[in-house]
Parts: sequence; structure tokens; C-alpha cells
Amino acid sequence: MSQSLARAESRRVPLPTILAFGAIQMPVLAIGVIYGVYLPPNYAGLGVGLAAVALAITVVRCIDVFLDPLLAMLMDRTRTPIGRYRPWLVLGTPIVMLGVYRILMPQGPVSQGYLIVWLLVSFAGLSMLTLGSAAWSAVVATSYADRARLYAWTSPMGILAIDGILMLPLFTHGKVAAGLTSSMPILGLIFLVALPIALLVCAVFTPERIAPSAKRQGSSASDYLGAIARPTMMRLIIADFLLALGPGVTGPLYLFYFHDAKGFTIPDVSLMLIFYVSAGVLGGLFWGGVAAQKLGKHRALQVACVSYGVTQTILMAVPRVPRGYTFIDCVPTAIAMIAVGFCATAFLILVRAMVADVVDEVRLERKRDLTSLLYSMVTTTTKLGGSITVAVVYPVLSFVGYNPAEGAVNTPHAIFGLEMCYLFAPVVLVLVGGAMFFGYRLDSKRHAEIREALAAPDFTAAEEALVGVMVEPPHPTPAG
Repeated sequence: MSQSLARAESRRVPLPTILAFGAIQMPVLAIGVIYGVYLPPNYAGLGVGLAAVALAITVVRCIDVFLDPLLAMLMDRTRTPIGRYRPWLVLGTPIVMLGVYRILMPQGPVSQGYLIVWLLVSFAGLSMLTLGSAAWSAVVATSYADRARLYAWTSPMGILAIDGILMLPLFTHGKVAAGLTSSMPILGLIFLVALPIALLVCAVFTPERIAPSAKRQGSSASDYLGAIARPTMMRLIIADFLLALGPGVTGPLYLFYFHDAKGFTIPDVSLMLIFYVSAGVLGGLFWGGVAAQKLGKHRALQVACVSYGVTQTILMAVPRVPRGYTFIDCVPTAIAMIAVGFCATAFLILVRAMVADVVDEVRLERKRDLTSLLYSMVTTTTKLGGSITVAVVYPVLSFVGYNPAEGAVNTPHAIFGLEMCYLFAPVVLVLVGGAMFFGYRLDSKRHAEIREALAAPDFTAAEEALVGVMVEPPHPTPAG
């Protein structure tokens, strides 16, 4: 590696910059949990019905999966005085706010059509925020190790936001809890305040490359297909789908499973999720900041997949809490949830960091910056995994006779069907996802070679014309 490249690679992104960049992820991830875990049972309880909710979410997701690639092609062509990705965050935030307002603070009766319309609005805005920030990350951090480090810090920020939402029962003496229908408008108000604040912090204090429109280079269909179909990217796409689908099965079933199968009250179900989510703070720092540095990203991901399978199996064996349970009775379940959450955190962190490496590989070989397009592939697989889980498991619950209404009494047969949906499918899917990385070749050594080639004088001029110059935040930040 040349000395100039070595010096460039050794300059880590300042920690304050990483924290500012990750601010937008805090409300986005919290909204994702509310929509993924609590929204389906909430609308089912409002009278829409399990099958109708499942169909509504499936319809929206089927439409939504086409949105990210379209947005990506627009993002890769975007050139504005404030950057390529920053405008999309500015545009997406008010759209999310409108969707949140209509979904979590409905006025009057709701229907399946109402849910479809406002979920479409919500997911359109969330796609702009999620894809924009994901593609932006490849520009903020450029080295193999620093990309994992960036996600190691930003992922826990989102987790802390989720924890804050889940701990509301503690602060309100159980009056406000994510699982209660009456609490949804309060959560909506929290998000409406948090979103513009997070946008301001992220947009003002994160640097970005800005290129004049005159220097823009177009890309053909063959460029897009060639970049997506390359072996490294296809492995990531398939693996990300499986790693999203596996744990994703548990999301829409979580409230039902821990209330009816494990015996927890609704407020305590939300508190129990805190253990799962909070484990991601240390998990993110471990998988992105330690394991990825020592083992490489793909090997660390494989270790996480096996560990997830073991810990999810242990969760199966944890007994139901007795009627009138105490804190001591909750400890085994809490420990199992911490272990599962610790392992599951690795999936998104490491896959997203690996996509950034493929971006460099494509830039070198095809002389095209397709950052947004490549990231749209994995954001789309995550969405697709989420849509399939609801479409499959909710009809299965209806088939076995499970009743989601508050206070309903379910048969042992219905509870058993609920347990099987929640516990076994995630293990199989995650292990297959980890197996996708046997023979994966874009490791730290290969990426260092790519970065050195990108830094060569004959390539640097072309790259600068393509991506422009780096615009720093308005105020300098200390090194972190």
C-alpha cells in the first residue's frame, strides 16, 4: 500500500461526526420497531382483523420494494449545492412525519384502505431516510475497518432511542406503553418532535461530497445489472434477505408470543423487549468494533449467525412465567433475550459495511459511482423479508385458531402454533444466510488493493470529476 493511501486510511472519521450522522437513525429505527412489532396487533385490535392487516402490509411492501431502486437511480444522479444525499433526508422527513401522524394518531374509524394509504406514505419517506443515510455512510467512512466502526457506533444510537420508547411504562407507571392502543398517539407526538431535530443535527454536521451537474456521468442498464449481478453483491443480497427474514418472523409475533405463550402482561412485554434491544449496544460495538477487525466482516457475520441459532434455541427452553410472577421469575427470559439480541445486532451492521466495500469494487472496475443503487438492493431485501413474514405467519395464526384480541382465551393448539412460528423458522433462515459467505473473497486485503488502485494518480482525477469535492460541516469537529 502506498504511503499516501496508508495515511488516508489511517485517518478515522471523528467520533462527533459519526454521532451527528447517526442522529437521524434514532427516530427512524424507533418508528421501525413500532411499525414492525406493535402496529399489526394494534390495528388488528382496532377491528381491522389479522388477515386484513396482513394483506394491507403485504400490498404496501410489494409496492415498496420497487421504490428503493427507483430512488437509488435518482440519488446517484442527484447534484445539488447541498450534496447528493442531504436533500433526500430533507425531503423524506416531512413525508415520514405526515405518515406517522395519520398512522399513529388516526381520527375516527380505520379500515384496511386507510392503513394501506398511510403506510405507503410512511414507507416512502422512510425509504428516503434509510437509503439516503445508508448510501451516505459509504462517503463518510472510506476504509474497510472504519466502515464497520461507523456502524458500530450509529447502530447503538438507534437502539438507545428504541430503549427510550420501550421504557415509557417505567416513567409513566404503566400508563404509556407501546403495546397499548391508547398510547399510540403519544408515541406519534414523540416522533413528530424528534424527527426534525435529528434531521437538523445530521444535515448540518455531516460532511458530504458535492459534484456540479456538469460533471455528472450517466449509467446504462448494463452498468446497473452488472454491478448487482457480481458475485460479491449477489451473496450480500441473498444473505441480507435471509438474515432479515429470520429475525423478522419474530417481530409481528413478539407481542402475542410473550403475552400468551410466556405469560407476561402487556406493559411487561414492552419492558422485556428492552433486554433484547439494549443488548445491541454492546453487540454493535463488539461485532463492528472488535470481531470485524479481528476476523474480517464476513467471518464475524458467520460467527454471529451460529451464535444466534444457539441462543434462539436456548430461548425455546425458557419456561413460562407463573401467574403473579416476580422479578426473579423474569430473569431467565431476560438473559435469553439479551443473548439473542446481542447476536442479531451483527446482521445489519456487517452487511451494510460490506456493501460499502462492493461500492469501491464497482467504482474501480466500472468507473461508475452506483452507491445508492447497491445499497438499495439490501434495503429492498430487508423490506421484502418484512413483508413475507407478515404475509405468512398471520394467516398461519388464523389457521390454527389464534385470536389476537385483548382478553381472548386461546386453545393450547393455537398457542403451540404461535410458538412454532416464533421460534424455529428464524434459526434455519439465519444459518442458511451465514452459509452464503463461505468462499467470500472481498476481505480486508482485497479491499486495501482496491483502495490503493482508487488512489492512483490516473484514477484520482476521474474519481474527483465523478464524485466532486468534500464539503465539511460548518464547524470543525475534534478527532474521536
